[in-house]
Amino acid sequence: MLSDRRQRILGALIEEYVSCALPVGSRTLTERYQLGVSPATVRNDLSALEDAGYIRQPHTSAGRIPTDAGYRAFVDELLGSEELSAASPRSEVVEELRQSATELDDLLERTSATLSRLTDCLSIVSAPSLFSAHIRQISLISLTNRQALMVVVAEDGQTADRALSFSEDVSADQLSAVQSRVNELFVGKTLVETDVDGEEVRALVTDEPLLRYVIDEALLCVRESGMGRAHKLGLGSLLMKPEFSDSSALAPVVDMIEDSAAFLSSLDRGSEGAGAAGDLLVRIGTENAASALRPVSVVAGTYDRGEGEGIIAIVGPTRMNYGGIIRAVRMAQLVLNDEG
Repeated sequence: MLSDRRQRILGALIEEYVSCALPVGSRTLTERYQLGVSPATVRNDLSALEDAGYIRQPHTSAGRIPTDAGYRAFVDELLGSEELSAASPRSEVVEELRQSATELDDLLERTSATLSRLTDCLSIVSAPSLFSAHIRQISLISLTNRQALMVVVAEDGQTADRALSFSEDVSADQLSAVQSRVNELFVGKTLVETDVDGEEVRALVTDEPLLRYVIDEALLCVRESGMGRAHKLGLGSLLMKPEFSDSSALAPVVDMIEDSAAFLSSLDRGSEGAGAAGDLLVRIGTENAASALRPVSVVAGTYDRGEGEGIIAIVGPTRMNYGGIIRAVRMAQLVLNDEG
């Protein structure tokens, strides 16, 4: 547990390092921050913080930079501060985003773009899984006698599609008949509520392999949409950070993020690693359970659309503006939460 004075000095060092990306010396802290103590006290406290593992010297005679433990102490203090809890998200941005999009996917894309602009980091906004959404319609569009396109539309406006291939010719009339029967089964329900292996479905598909196939493909369509529908923007901003001047250092991060299902799974609060704090998850460098994410920090939160939760995440260097990014994620939660 740090004393208030050492917490202030650590906070000042982190603020300066976030701003300039260069090791910070005691003279800089004394001259630029009103710490209320003598230069000798600042030097002594920096030595104590280094001994405790909160900061380190990258080179002899250089200033100090924060460690992951130092960032964690800073973030924990930040999350508990009255300043952050009392700060209200920018209401004009919230209203502008809500009014600018008529469909959920458009709103997710616009929110992700705004987050990337506000944070200068990579933003990822995932749609809620369609698996728990009520189905409005399932359409089967004939492309050829052996190919069709399935489009699943949920009542909240989400959509998913999947290409179908048939082993035998299927006429437009056959496809239309199957579409009607599939909609009778699923419309107005969630796929969780529909017992696809129960008596009702078994009675429908007896001796009807085409109907069984379409039902199975509908389930796969929805499952895969829930794993991969994420809007990602701002990778270029991440590549511009001095920490990643050698782009190969970021390659494992990019590979992990491209696999949306693996990335979103890594944010599970029950998975190995620290960082869950109230309505947010803040994982700093080595706290990330996935080794590929250890060069970066992740700030994430969920939003509720009534029939399912989506995820908002910001990925940036450990030298990120944690206060500003936490506020941005909370703003996005306000934008995307379904208030009924």
